[in-house]
Amino acid sequence: MGLTTSPLHPLFGVEIHDLDVKRVDEATFKAVVDAFNDHSVLLFRRQSLTDDEQIAFSRRFGPLEVTRSMNPAAGTPFARQSNLDIKTGEVIPAEDRRMIYQLANMLWHTDSSFKTVPSLCSLLSARIIPPEGGATEFASARCAYPWLPDALKRRAEGLVVVHDFAWSRDQVRPGFFTAKERAEYPPVRHPLVRTNPVNGRRSLFLGAHASHIEGMPVEEGRALLKTLLDHVTQPQFCYRHEWSEEDLVIWDNRCVLHRATPYDTTRFKRLMQRTTVSGDPADPAVLPAGAR
Repeated sequence: MGLTTSPLHPLFGVEIHDLDVKRVDEATFKAVVDAFNDHSVLLFRRQSLTDDEQIAFSRRFGPLEVTRSMNPAAGTPFARQSNLDIKTGEVIPAEDRRMIYQLANMLWHTDSSFKTVPSLCSLLSARIIPPEGGATEFASARCAYPWLPDALKRRAEGLVVVHDFAWSRDQVRPGFFTAKERAEYPPVRHPLVRTNPVNGRRSLFLGAHASHIEGMPVEEGRALLKTLLDHVTQPQFCYRHEWSEEDLVIWDNRCVLHRATPYDTTRFKRLMQRTTVSGDPADPAVLPAGAR
């Protein structure tokens, strides 16, 4: 079945029209996967989803991660992005540790790059949105890669990056994680340059969890990562999504970075439910433990 789409950005991302993700046959789902590999970011509007329905659709892409660490939905397939207490529904105070934890979402990042098997994709469902603020921005590292100067391409080739969950939180508040929380996700290694196995397109794999470059002085490696991130997040490679309730956005974590943007967490309510699909353990991005 052919999909009806319209572009979200000149270089990447499409909205798929007139499709209820709860009722997608196999032929149509294959077309959705093809669009995912071609465009990296997919938007479906007017998707009224229960948690179980979101889980069911997400599992068609692959096995789901189970959330751990500090997220209020730990132990479930959901990573809850919200200022609402999961038990009471009341607004969480801005100085609460749970809200400080979420501040790192405003850094450019790739979901789960701090895991040994990095994520294939994320599916984010807008359940409650504020009347202003709270957009999500996406940057295509794949679209940016061909425009990288040749000298930087040569320098990036073959490099291995150490990704560390604690590092992304340290950028918001140094020493934020306890020793126990740090031990839950020890640093992992991933190649800096990744290739899509379906279409062969290359991209850079970096973001806020990317702590440093293996075999390079830490500050030198971080300077290089910043240079590359600045290139990827130039305006011409970015799409800003202003949410409507019942939007569902899927993005390719192999080649797309994203970040949250501010909203008034004391005045407005926001609830976003994210499911995260695990990647392929056989992917070349999965490297054995080694030097840090």
